[in-house]
Amino acid sequence: MAEPARKIDVIDARPDFTQADADALNARFEGVHASAMLKALFAEDDLGKIAVVSSFGTESAVLLHIVAEADRNIPVTFVDTLKMFPETLAYRDTLIHALGIKNTNIVQPDPATLAKMDENGLRWSFDPDGCCEIRKVEPLARAKASLNSWISGRKAFQSVTRQNLPRFEVEDGRLKINPLGDWIKDDLEAYFKEHDLPRHPLEAEGYLSVGCAPCTSKVMPGEDPRAGRWRGWDKTECGIHEDVTPLPDADDGGANDPIF
Repeated sequence: MAEPARKIDVIDARPDFTQADADALNARFEGVHASAMLKALFAEDDLGKIAVVSSFGTESAVLLHIVAEADRNIPVTFVDTLKMFPETLAYRDTLIHALGIKNTNIVQPDPATLAKMDENGLRWSFDPDGCCEIRKVEPLARAKASLNSWISGRKAFQSVTRQNLPRFEVEDGRLKINPLGDWIKDDLEAYFKEHDLPRHPLEAEGYLSVGCAPCTSKVMPGEDPRAGRWRGWDKTECGIHEDVTPLPDADDGGANDPIF
């Protein structure tokens, strides 16, 4: 008599979050202030392991203040590409101290990769996409590897490539939260004034969006706020923010219902 076939364990490899989860959250928090939204989400503790990713750019203080007011223990991750303005590094330290942020994490490019792919440090000048990949995208991917959710500072008004930005997206199975996605410049300015937040020292010089020093220039009157990034190149994003394709729900007999 033949032995019965061995039962193979089935591993549920479905992502932590699905598009249905994001849709439910977008509906639930429509019209709710970002501060109230984050306080509710942090209190419910259903986001898994989470962190804020901040560039410590010209608008970063608003999101960091809102997060800190909700929970100062939420980790804040900064990708130091080793091409940052000294003013940005100083501003990072200023905000961490001023806002009482208790948990920070700095990630940098892999030294072996830099030695192999950007030995002279000039890759930005002929291959900005490749430079961003090794100096920002890969380090951030390492930082996000253990996360279930992450918080981004993107806003729809910043660029035509960011229009129709939802508050909640799903990216590689992680929940990506854009608390300020529907804010406009006037909202940010009002918040800066109301809470007397420190400004990035380069903003007064005309740098309205600050990234790596070699690829950031001043913005002229009437230009898109991100026009000073990668000027002269057909490039608008560093690569850490990509178009999100909705993930299909798993056919698991109801397990794909929204978790919120």
